[in-house]
Amino acid sequence: MDTSNITIETKNLCLKGIVLGYKDDIFKEFTAEICSHMFPKPADKIEETIEFIRKSIKGNKKGSNFQMVILDKESKYFLGCGGLHHIDRRTPELGIWIKKSAHGYGYGKEAIIALKEWADKNLDYKYIIYPVVEENYPSRRIPEFLGGKIVREYDEINMSGKNQHLLEYRIYPQEK
Repeated sequence: MDTSNITIETKNLCLKGIVLGYKDDIFKEFTAEICSHMFPKPADKIEETIEFIRKSIKGNKKGSNFQMVILDKESKYFLGCGGLHHIDRRTPELGIWIKKSAHGYGYGKEAIIALKEWADKNLDYKYIIYPVVEENYPSRRIPEFLGGKIVREYDEINMSGKNQHLLEYRIYPQEK
């Protein structure tokens, strides 16, 4: 399933397939502070961001990924990125980041809920994986709100060389 042209609208947000037009926003907003509780590290050069976007577009077209930009529904201002990765598997994985100036408005939760609802309607999955760094309480509240349960804990060294203790949540499909 090609996810590159899918748009999801919520009360406050517009989620749409990632495109190169957002390279400057992503490069500027995906900072060390934003990445502090994530596996990836911020790009040192805009070319790294462009490569990420190109890979994401390819995955979206191939149907293995649903990588999107998160925009304010009214203004269309860039707020962050999210994704449902490995959608060609029975256990896809959710990931999201919201730019610093947009923290505290519930955009991450709203976007993840929309992605979960999309998955329930469009994917045949066993459960969704949602890994979260243990001390990242705002992010932990999202899978917990969706009924996610911690099934595994592990340590991982992220791309910045920082050791992180992760909690892996499983979020199950909505019963039909």
